Amino acid sequence: MKEKAHIIEKIVPGSIAEEMEIEAGDKLLQMNGEDIEDIFDYQFYVEDEYLEVLIQKPDGEEWLLEIDKDMDEDLGIVFENGLMDEYRSCHNKCIFCFIDQMPKGMRETLYFKDDDSRLSFLQGNYVTLTNMSEKDINRIIKYHLSPINVSFQTTNPELRCEMLHNRFAGDALKKVDTLYEAGIRMNGQIVLCKGVNDGKELERSISDLMKYLPQLESVSVVPVGLSKYRDGLYPLEPFNREDATEVLEMIHKAQKTAYAEYGIHFIHASDEWYVLAGQNLPEEENYDGYLQLENGVGMLRLLLNEFEEEYNIRKRNLQGAAAYETPHKVISMATGKLAYHFIREMADSLMILYPNIKINVYEITNHFFGEKITVSGLLTGTDILEQLKGKELGERLLLPQNVLRSGERVFLDDLCVNDLEKALQVKLDIVKSSGQEFIETIVGSN
Repeated sequence: MKEKAHIIEKIVPGSIAEEMEIEAGDKLLQMNGEDIEDIFDYQFYVEDEYLEVLIQKPDGEEWLLEIDKDMDEDLGIVFENGLMDEYRSCHNKCIFCFIDQMPKGMRETLYFKDDDSRLSFLQGNYVTLTNMSEKDINRIIKYHLSPINVSFQTTNPELRCEMLHNRFAGDALKKVDTLYEAGIRMNGQIVLCKGVNDGKELERSISDLMKYLPQLESVSVVPVGLSKYRDGLYPLEPFNREDATEVLEMIHKAQKTAYAEYGIHFIHASDEWYVLAGQNLPEEENYDGYLQLENGVGMLRLLLNEFEEEYNIRKRNLQGAAAYETPHKVISMATGKLAYHFIREMADSLMILYPNIKINVYEITNHFFGEKITVSGLLTGTDILEQLKGKELGERLLLPQNVLRSGERVFLDDLCVNDLEKALQVKLDIVKSSGQEFIETIVGSN
């Protein structure tokens, strides 16, 4: 089998690679006589103090370079493909998959289903384990890649096969035992579907997963997202207030058990459950260091705490009429239904502290995917545009960072930030999910 050739995109100035006359456009073939499958192989070998690096120049000439360096010293090579391999796609047909619930005609990249354990380590993605071979498991253990994020859904093997529409999905759970015995840290996720893996099945899953403590550091329970594009898909129903209350009762009970034995809460409910149940968010210490932020676990609590800390600092620093010295201005914010109440309260508090600032907060209903979708991360530029037309927007419109894909200036429906600015005739500011930045963006630096 021919070795892979990894195209080099650029060389870091002043690096070992530059000194060895490695250039952009060259290809890495081997290190220490071994083929390099992906970034993990590369990072494993690059730590050695002595390297033999096989490079192929654009004209086909091959250079075998001998390199002496300090241990852990990088070569200064940036590859065209950051993973140094093709991304592995998911072959399951999960009954809850959101990608299957998207309309046709969107850009191709939005339909890619990844199920790559390497992205789990690099980017925090959750994997089902069904796409992992014994070789993959052995490499995770060899390189001690952790944490690995596992999308469990259920620990009932038969039910897992049904939920993932994969007859090997139940057996794939045995890989968790191997990772556990090897001391690999893990995090877990359960996408809860009403009448499928909730109730007694959720109780069973929580009990089974607690046996993997402390290697399994946390498990989030998130409600299934249901778009309006579900024709021909498994019939799933949305959770209601009563359902959410029952889920939270089960999770809180399990948290007490885990905390008593391990000193962590372990099983966590995403923020949607508390909003749906009409309950207060837990305090910060209940989130065990926010291990599940990307699953919407504790995002609102963290935002509120950061806001309160910055707010109190500014309140102490403001004396007498100082607040009125802030220039008059009108600023607007738009967010999804889930966070609207919290953003509204933060804005109201800020306007009391700074009377010269008016903050309009607009709740955007998700017409594109359907009103059951309440998170801001799935809002489209079209919905924002249509619902803000004719509204008082003031000097700037603030949008949460998660309305855009990472590193892009394009909404899910391909509307660009510049297009939205022109259509609404207002400057757009994309704001990070930070309480401190919330205040700084509106008021200015302290």
